[in-house]
Amino acid sequence: MSYKVAIVTGAAAGIGAACSKRLAQDGIAIGVLDLDEARCAETVAAIKQAGGTAIALGADVSHREQASAAVARCRDALGPISILVNNAGITDFTPFEEMTDERWDLIFAINTRGPMILTQLVLKDMKDAGWGRIVNISSSSAQTGAINMVAYSASKGAVVTMTRSMAQEFGPYGITVNNIPPGSVMGTIMSEANRERFQIPTEVLLQTIPVRRMGEPGDIANACAWLCHEASGYVTGQTIGVNGGRVVS
Repeated sequence: MSYKVAIVTGAAAGIGAACSKRLAQDGIAIGVLDLDEARCAETVAAIKQAGGTAIALGADVSHREQASAAVARCRDALGPISILVNNAGITDFTPFEEMTDERWDLIFAINTRGPMILTQLVLKDMKDAGWGRIVNISSSSAQTGAINMVAYSASKGAVVTMTRSMAQEFGPYGITVNNIPPGSVMGTIMSEANRERFQIPTEVLLQTIPVRRMGEPGDIANACAWLCHEASGYVTGQTIGVNGGRVVS
């Protein structure tokens, strides 16, 4: 793969950090973007120590001005962006009857509007190159639903359907768009919040996963790297479940 530039959102830790490091192994320069730029330092340092190229970027993906400034910094430092991983998101456990308009709007702003904004900001670079890869990180909750997670599940369900429509609209320009709905992944902020809230013993949870192990951020990152590769150009509009078989299609 020739020199390419990727932006990965929510990349200070967890799945975003793993995707950043894995893509960097393929020689891709990485814009490591998170809400707090200082928190990106660890991911950037790990990439550089391994011989890769990375820059830390700070922005709230739901605010167009902040996101636009971050993308411009990345483009100035590394070059046109041809890969985008929309990973940034927030979880929520508000019972449906207690959900407020403000909370609903915040969840959709980050989980759904954020990917829309970032995609718009990098699309011209991809069109100009006649090549692009967009990977949206959704959630298995969008496939199954989840108690006390109506807003979160709905926002991630929107990401799934956005992926399908984007794939059809951008395909003629050489741009593929796919989404990965992770299952139970250890070491992420969301998974730990789930475990703490619902107090599900690991041995019980493992009985729901056919491969009988929890996922790791690297499992998602490996699938992401494959979708971003030159060889995956005929794969678009797809939901690539990385969940140990908990959700099958």
